[in-house]
Amino acid sequence: MPLGLIIVAIAAFLLMMGAGIAYITGNRGNVDERLEQFVGNATTVEVMEEVEESAPRSDMADRMDNVLSGQTFFTPIKERIAKSDVKLRVSEYMFMVVIAAVGVAGLAWYFFDGWVAAVVGFVFGLRIPRMYINYAANRRMNMFNGQLGDTLNLWVNALRSGYSVLQAMESIATEMPPPVSREFERVVQEVRLGLGLEQALANMYRRVPSEDLDLVITAVNIQREVGGNLAEVLDTISYTIRERVRIKGEIKTLTAQGRISGWIISLLPVGLGGVLYLMNPDYVSELWVQEAPWIFPNIVPCGWLVLAIGVFLIGIGAMAIRKIVDIEV
Repeated sequence: MPLGLIIVAIAAFLLMMGAGIAYITGNRGNVDERLEQFVGNATTVEVMEEVEESAPRSDMADRMDNVLSGQTFFTPIKERIAKSDVKLRVSEYMFMVVIAAVGVAGLAWYFFDGWVAAVVGFVFGLRIPRMYINYAANRRMNMFNGQLGDTLNLWVNALRSGYSVLQAMESIATEMPPPVSREFERVVQEVRLGLGLEQALANMYRRVPSEDLDLVITAVNIQREVGGNLAEVLDTISYTIRERVRIKGEIKTLTAQGRISGWIISLLPVGLGGVLYLMNPDYVSELWVQEAPWIFPNIVPCGWLVLAIGVFLIGIGAMAIRKIVDIEV
């Protein structure tokens, strides 16, 4: 299995090279860098030199994460991890990517016994951690949007009771469930560390890019600049958000049949092909074996073209159904 050994060797080499770079370029962790990870801007908080000298030395994983996070290529990865709120460093995420790619490539090589299947498995394995991060981010976003209406009601009641904006956020962080409570708690902590409220809210919007949250942040920023009754504005926004959530729920119910049909149409050919392969492996495996008839002599057989056309048509059908049932509010 030479290709599998080559893939494992390349992965091991990349991990060793990353660890070596992190160890060579790693420096003594200072408080400003740790605050930058927390508030997003290390220049807003000044720390005394004696506190910096007493900071503990970061471990290997932290140094590798600092090296990777400092590269422009890894910035989108760091943002996606922040949106999903998954407790992973960038270095740990890259390690998961390598392990998933090598593992899926090895399984594809073992079951299908071909370098083409191994390459396809390697490419698919590269996407698995990203799919998980995107799923976690979308799930967290939906939970946040679902809690935002009740959050604004609590915020409005706190303001009408005489609380300040920051005190109202503290009550939200105390009484609301995650992820809303966690995000507002981070905003309160960032403000206490010296960051401006506008920047702290912008950091929260970067972690949770919700259109409804954008309305709330805009209202708070305008009220701080020109004044006005923030409780009344937030009450109006809360009513708008609740109505939007209600309409989205009704649309989701009405389009449930179409979405299920899309899943069935997309997965039925794959499932049927798997059943046929279990019943008669030799017959179905003729689709991907490298033998005549050929599209390109000794390179691409006709079975590969049939599989490619099938996957393409399945993808087109799934995208068409998704476009039909995707109604924006």
